[in-house]
Amino acid sequence: MIKKEYALLAVGELLGDFIGTEITENIFSTSKFERFQGGSPANLASNMSRLGYKTAIVSCVGNDGLGEYLVQKVNEAGVDTSNVIVHSTEPTSIVLVSRTTGTPDFIPYRTADKMIEKFHISDTLLENCSIFHTTCWPLSKQPAQSAVLDAAKRARALGCILSADLNYAVRVWPERYVAHAVIKEFLSYGALIKLSEDDANRFYGEEVDRERVFADFHEWGAEVICYTMGEKGSVVSYDRGANQIYDQPQAVNVVDATGAGDSFWSGFLAAYLEKQPMEVCAKAGALMAKFKLTVVGPIKVDIPLSKLFEI
Repeated sequence: MIKKEYALLAVGELLGDFIGTEITENIFSTSKFERFQGGSPANLASNMSRLGYKTAIVSCVGNDGLGEYLVQKVNEAGVDTSNVIVHSTEPTSIVLVSRTTGTPDFIPYRTADKMIEKFHISDTLLENCSIFHTTCWPLSKQPAQSAVLDAAKRARALGCILSADLNYAVRVWPERYVAHAVIKEFLSYGALIKLSEDDANRFYGEEVDRERVFADFHEWGAEVICYTMGEKGSVVSYDRGANQIYDQPQAVNVVDATGAGDSFWSGFLAAYLEKQPMEVCAKAGALMAKFKLTVVGPIKVDIPLSKLFEI
């Protein structure tokens, strides 16, 4: 693979995470919140930057103090924010999140994050990235939906690896039939994907067996599927499901689970870029998730890449 300027171009939500200050079951039981930089693409780009990779992000924030704060925080993590759009009328998006040891309860307030347009993602930018990454958030709302699908098609033609965190939630994307069609279109270009057990159940609208998930998503075009199951570990399916790797996580004192999936994916993609075996990619993802589970908010320290491969 030809070395490109950016290891990762993340496209999607950069928003304010207001996370509960005490561990609770849901938002109803949460009385106080603390502000953090949030957004899955921003977290992934920041985490990979912490691992020593050059990354960039395309997002949209409002022309307000919160947007300024978010851009500053992502910059501090080493991410190129020159392609972040500042919208003149839509305020910065926010999410209220419960602090939890499992899947967080959340309430999204969607405003500027969905305002990414096709012209914001140039061929020049795509030509200079190894991985083009996105999530269900920009795919769920126009005009970002059309912009990301168009960019994904162009990115694949330009030799990029496509990546997606399929963090589906009804609160973000209530029209499930539309979500299915859009995600199938994205996967038709070929992609590495991550989704959690909870994401899959929400996507299907029922509790679903993971073998069905693997069969369906490989048929739709997913080349690698990382299926995370919280404290039960993760399974990586590849070669159209012919090979699978199960990883049992180490015990850890969970402080905050928000963003653990982004951390897992950053470790996995880092190992994938270094052409490590799938077993090492899975272990690297689990190790990054372990780092994240022990801190509140985003990872704030640089991590030597070699540490991920000490397996």
